[in-house]
Amino acid sequence: MSEHLKRLSSELIRYANCWEDADILLKGLALRPGSKILSIGSAGDNTFSLLTTNPELIVVADLNSAQLNLMRLKMAAIAQLSQEAYLCFVGFKNASNRLETYLNLRTSLSAEARNFWDSKKQEITNGVIFCGKFEKYFSFFNKRVLPLIHQKNTVRQLFENKTEAEQIHFYNEKWNNFRWKLLFKLFFGKKVMGKYGRDPAFMKEVEVSVGEFIFKRTAQHLGSSKCQENYFLKYILLGNFNSPLPHYARKENYTLVKANLSRLLLENNYAQDAGSKYGPFDALNLSNIFEYMDAEEFKHVGEKLIHKTIPGSKIAYWNLMVNRKLNEVLPNDFELNTRKSLELEEIDKGFFYENFNIVNRT
Repeated sequence: MSEHLKRLSSELIRYANCWEDADILLKGLALRPGSKILSIGSAGDNTFSLLTTNPELIVVADLNSAQLNLMRLKMAAIAQLSQEAYLCFVGFKNASNRLETYLNLRTSLSAEARNFWDSKKQEITNGVIFCGKFEKYFSFFNKRVLPLIHQKNTVRQLFENKTEAEQIHFYNEKWNNFRWKLLFKLFFGKKVMGKYGRDPAFMKEVEVSVGEFIFKRTAQHLGSSKCQENYFLKYILLGNFNSPLPHYARKENYTLVKANLSRLLLENNYAQDAGSKYGPFDALNLSNIFEYMDAEEFKHVGEKLIHKTIPGSKIAYWNLMVNRKLNEVLPNDFELNTRKSLELEEIDKGFFYENFNIVNRT
């Protein structure tokens, strides 16, 4: 695992947004003010959400320096812009002056971040929440594939206010046609997703039929009234998050995020090796990093995480298509909070994930 992840660590932004639900992350970790947290960087969004709990420190770990530079740009924007101006700059709302805004922000960036973003003026002009490989994959689906399946009016109707029974009827009778089933499974199959959405190396441990798995997860969600307010689904099918916004960008949270930015420490490192001089940690946000590990590496990383935590610490992570359970490989050190995990899975807006895990360090 380590070697192929090192090879993938590059100047490529893979994720311009976090695709895990920050609302359930916060409910699962139930953090007290003054906590020390270790968090996977990715696009930064969920780490920013953790700032709303008034932590003492958040150590941010990511192997990809491009992801950390994305975080640095978002941090500079949050620090200097109002919530409305931030929404316009990064792409949640339309704007024509993003490059001008960047030029005002760049003086507060590190030399590394300036060099990175100075060469990406088109990405800034377009809005940085669209610049990731994963987001471009969704954009292609939205602009090129979805119009072959449904008219825009039908897509809008999916999100209209309906009862549970009406949503199920709409999905079965108007949405789930032959073209949807065929093109969806092809586009979100292992080969296409591995090449254009994620990376073939990230799919190495996946043994299930990817297209069929994601289709079933999506069908379950689109046949539920919960999909009507799902900003992840709106981004995929409508092209942007619209309303509601991701947790950190909402008006009631943005002020707290801005106030606590100084509590972030970014490290270009593995999660299990980051923040060695700052631990142990009260909580870990590990995104879905175990998805990429074989069973042996997973256990090895779990053993390292024992030394990052203390009894009572909480660890949150998602499983997509590879089932990894810390409590199963290291039962003497970790215990799955089954009730809380299942409760939060039921309201997870990241409908494509198989499960969400809240694990207690024993």
